[in-house]
Formats: sequence, structure tokens, C-alpha cells
Amino acid sequence: MDKGKAVMGMGRRWAVDFTDNSTSSPSRDIPDPLGFTRASQDQDDSTLSREKKNAEANWKSQKAWEVAQAPFKNLMMMGFMMWMAGSTVHLFSIGITVSALWQPVSALQGVGKVFEPYKDSKVDLLGPKLVFIALNLVGLGLGVWKLNTLGLLPTHASDWVSSLPPAQEVEYSGGGFF
Repeated sequence: MDKGKAVMGMGRRWAVDFTDNSTSSPSRDIPDPLGFTRASQDQDDSTLSREKKNAEANWKSQKAWEVAQAPFKNLMMMGFMMWMAGSTVHLFSIGITVSALWQPVSALQGVGKVFEPYKDSKVDLLGPKLVFIALNLVGLGLGVWKLNTLGLLPTHASDWVSSLPPAQEVEYSGGGFF
């Protein structure tokens, strides 16, 4: 006597057989609940994977644009901080100006690393990268403008006087005893 058959033959007191041996499908007679759609059997794996790849490419493109527009928020905050610092030269205004110059420079150095997670053959990253670079260049210009406002850029002729040679004397007058 086979051990497995003996157990099956005797039957268990609390065992339930879930196999459906009927020829008709009773599950098709019951409508699906609201909001539930049954995946059709005629869709093959290639169309599902293609749709999944397209959805992933759309998500990557959307996230790349969000990353590209992130420096705009930093621009507004930095502009407000520069305005609050005033136009006099002191430690606080110098610190904010250096920060305003440093952040865009470091962001421009890492453009490739910033957009690396969104690199895909179906995602065009040229537009987001150009927007990211343009916004960071505007931030750099804001920092240079603040340097000029503080008077730390040599933009006047008086800033270069020390590098000019001394003027030649045209006349000489001296006191004497004559």
C-alpha cells in the first residue's frame, strides 16, 4: 500500500479540495468589482514589457525636468538672502555672496552626475541639461552682481590706480635764494 494514497484515500477530517474539475467556468459569470480590470489573456509579455519601458521612460523624463528646474527655487531663496544682507561690506554679506557663487559653480561641475540616474535611450536629456545649466549661470550672475553691488569688483578707473605708472612731471618748481 502506497503511503501517499493511503492518506488521500482515507481523507482528512479538515481537508478541503480546491481543484475545479468542471468544464464551465463559473468565475466568468460573476462580474468584476468596480475599478478592477482583468488582464486579457491575448496580451503577450512583449507588449506588457514595452508599455512598462515606455512608462519608465516617461517617469525618467518627468524627473529629469524636475531636477532641471530645481535651481530656480535656489535662485529665489538666494536672491532674498542677498537683499536681506544689504549693500554694505560685512561678514554676513560676504558669506552669502561666496555661497551664491559657490553653489552654481559646484552644480555646473556635476551636471553629468546629476542626470546620470535618468540616462536612457528613450529619454532626451539635452533640454533638461540646458535648463539646468542656464539657471545655474543665472545664479552665478546674481552672485557677481552682488559682488559689484558691494563694490568688490574692480569696475572703476580708481580701482586700477595702483597699477598705473607714476605720471611724468612736466614742470619743476623749487624754492631758492636768488
